[in-house]
Amino acid sequence: MSADGGYEATLDARPATGIAGVAGGVGDFVALLKPRVMSLVVFTGLVGLMLAPSALHPFEAAVAVACIAIAAGAAGAINMWFDADIDALMRRTATRPIPAGRVDGAEALAFGVVLSIVSVVTMILATNLVAGALLAGSIAFYVFVYTMWLKRRTPQNIVIGGAAGAFPPMIGWAAATGEVGLAAWVLFAIVFMWTPPHFWALALFGCRDYAKAGVPMLPVVAGKPETRRQIVIYSVLMAPLGVAPYALGIVGPVYAVSAAVLGAVFVAGAIAVWREGKLPDADAPDFAETAARRLFGYSIVYLFLLFGLMVFDRVPQAAAGSL
Repeated sequence: MSADGGYEATLDARPATGIAGVAGGVGDFVALLKPRVMSLVVFTGLVGLMLAPSALHPFEAAVAVACIAIAAGAAGAINMWFDADIDALMRRTATRPIPAGRVDGAEALAFGVVLSIVSVVTMILATNLVAGALLAGSIAFYVFVYTMWLKRRTPQNIVIGGAAGAFPPMIGWAAATGEVGLAAWVLFAIVFMWTPPHFWALALFGCRDYAKAGVPMLPVVAGKPETRRQIVIYSVLMAPLGVAPYALGIVGPVYAVSAAVLGAVFVAGAIAVWREGKLPDADAPDFAETAARRLFGYSIVYLFLLFGLMVFDRVPQAAAGSL
């Protein structure tokens, strides 16, 4: 649910450090939860809950959102335990609590497992079995499918693993309705298609770190030109999906126009990455990857704005029906 398969890229743009600055202290365990990643996970989950045609009691809604946050943090902690060896080799992850020696790996694993169980059980008791099952599935997918299977074996790790980061809006919807409707799948698809260009932009300027750690990210295995081409392809496929909630009648025309503009800017940024790759020194190890850095930053803003606009221009629940 966190994601190298998506949201983890947001966190890994900067070195992770213990918040309290105390070895083995509370701040280091908070850092295991990847709080900056959690903010985007919580936000998309909350939007899914708010767009649903059924409403939860405010207390139940707050508990549901808290469960999504805790589950994301739990998955992140287990990921840090499993990836401690490669995290120690990469500059942007070497200062995480486990490779830096501030938290024992076994403690991090136990921390993540306990939080996973607590979040799923609480979600079931506070909302419904469907939401709890989706929450459990998101944790399992991120830990077993992405972290333990895909990440170190295939350059398609981000494409398939992106499903983990796309679960939160679907979970929020299910918490409110007890089911997964078409609109929830569309929200899932938006985040799923957003993940590859978002993370591959980061991978372009973090390529040496991944190569050093032996992680088969697309620019390491297929090269930077192919990565830039794939960024354009996925961006072009993603942009129309951003407008799809309007076609389903869950948001209004203000959202539709805004989503179209935001998507066009995203595609333009992807094309800029591709065009920058035509420069004579584009494949040099120390190439600045200016366009990729800009696209990575914009991609985070894009998702926040897109989901924020859904809430701003959502149609009344009665009109939305039970999509």
